[in-house]
Amino acid sequence: MSMEIKKAEFITSLTGYRDFPGKGLPEIAFAGRSNVGKSSLLNSLTRRRGLAKVSATPGKTRLINVFRVNDAWHLIDLPGYGYAQVDKNEKKRWGEMMDGYFNRSDALRLTLHLVDIRHAPTKDDLTMNAFLRSSGLPFYVVATKLDKISRAQRLPCLTLLYRALSVQPWQVLPYSSETGEGRDQLLALIEQTLIQENSAEPE
Repeated sequence: MSMEIKKAEFITSLTGYRDFPGKGLPEIAFAGRSNVGKSSLLNSLTRRRGLAKVSATPGKTRLINVFRVNDAWHLIDLPGYGYAQVDKNEKKRWGEMMDGYFNRSDALRLTLHLVDIRHAPTKDDLTMNAFLRSSGLPFYVVATKLDKISRAQRLPCLTLLYRALSVQPWQVLPYSSETGEGRDQLLALIEQTLIQENSAEPE
């Protein structure tokens, strides 16, 4: 049986990674392009409707949003990348925010890289994948919007992701925020990450 989320609360929004209440707890980060469904997945995962604000307009998440779960770990919602309708300065600011987080967080234990299962990974998706791979940071690919495709389309769509992102099938987790399919598996992955974190601590 996977982890049960009994409590989830919004803590703060940051323009850059710095001190915040409870900083130091293990962190699980969400990274993905604008409109990939990060907020919907976060609400679905925690079963707290409205915990993260969902917008039909891409590029809504422009800050680092911090959520505390079960008073035991933080979920870090990073700014969506790849939104075309912002100027270069804004894109640069987003990039610096992301780089700052990955460079400064000692508490990061796992990055969940969200990609849209319906489409081939974008150039920005490939850039994020390459960054995570080269940095040696533990990451897992979550293929969102599973409910938007038929069962017959699943394998072809997933195979495209495996090849484009150079990942094995067991490194990709299909997820639907609408139906909750994939939720138990994602919670189990997070739980296993946190268990490893605790077992690695010195006596």
